[in-house]
Amino acid sequence: MNIDPFILDIITNPWFIAIAKYVVLFAFILVWVAYFTLAERKFAGFIQDRFGPNRAGPFGMFQPFLDGFKLFTKESFVPAEAVSKILFVAAPFVSFTVALIVWGAIPFGDAFIFGDVTVSMQLYDPNIGVIFFLAVGSLGLYGIMLSGIASNNKYSLMGSVRGAAQMISYELTLSLALIAVILMSGEATLGGIARQQSETLLAFGSVKLPGYNVIKYFPFGFFAFVFYIIAIYAENGRTPFDLPECENELVFGYHTEYSGIKFGLFYLGEYMNMITNSFLISILFFGGTHVPFFQDAVQSLPHNIAVLIGIAALIAKAGFFSFLFIWVRWTIPRFRYDTLMNLGWKRLFPFALANVFVIAVLEVALPLISAAAK
Repeated sequence: MNIDPFILDIITNPWFIAIAKYVVLFAFILVWVAYFTLAERKFAGFIQDRFGPNRAGPFGMFQPFLDGFKLFTKESFVPAEAVSKILFVAAPFVSFTVALIVWGAIPFGDAFIFGDVTVSMQLYDPNIGVIFFLAVGSLGLYGIMLSGIASNNKYSLMGSVRGAAQMISYELTLSLALIAVILMSGEATLGGIARQQSETLLAFGSVKLPGYNVIKYFPFGFFAFVFYIIAIYAENGRTPFDLPECENELVFGYHTEYSGIKFGLFYLGEYMNMITNSFLISILFFGGTHVPFFQDAVQSLPHNIAVLIGIAALIAKAGFFSFLFIWVRWTIPRFRYDTLMNLGWKRLFPFALANVFVIAVLEVALPLISAAAK
């Protein structure tokens, strides 16, 4: 196919490729968030033996778009008694922006190759690896704190204080779980961690068991996964850890005073964080784009086809963990706040620390034992 040289120069320009990737990624996020909310409402209806949204379009498929339209057109006001109108408005934008920034560092797969043009499936690759996600993710705390302080509302302030204490407490467990992954993988970047898990851990004839971090040094890799997923639930403030938004105690917590699109940005940020963490769990513990038991067959296909299959595998894994967020929310009751903090400090933190120690010992001892046996 002959393409005009002028058009070819445009579509192969690095700036054009970067902008196109941002646009595609942002559209992908919004569509996933939209139907994630619909899936949650449908599943909640199933759990509670009632209908979910079923009026707007076939099976309620247009409901997310109508909800978005409502949020954009609904009155969005700033309380007269707000401490700072600027901070009040800035808070939801901080939470949304932080959630959006993290997405760009997720490796969605290997690069596509079109002739001389290589299109990476990662917007940017920070050289600090998983530390980037901890550093940027912790900035979301400022959105919660700003909303509680600026609202000048005792319920909002209590919700933001709860949220800050909860995030700080569970970030320790989250960090230890990530350290365990780094020790098992010998890599600090997401791409490196995902690639390392494609190595065969055990082989039973022609069946190869991939070396996913969730099963390495079993059960200690599995323990790291459990600590990580519990800490992620607490970081996102999802039931049973939704104490910052506990409506039967705090009206609606840190965003009690928010309405319209400003409330919508908090809402988007929360769901985007859940989806982001679903991808991170898939990459850190389940091999990312690796297709278990069929990877050799996938690699025998043309490169771009193999990349597409890998992306589909990653999305399928992330979709399962997104569903798990919904399942847990509508199954497990909310903790008391003292129980929440006791779990973080007296249970998860010491066990996660011990788990890192055991994995570190195994990383050093097993090669020495293997070398001595030879």
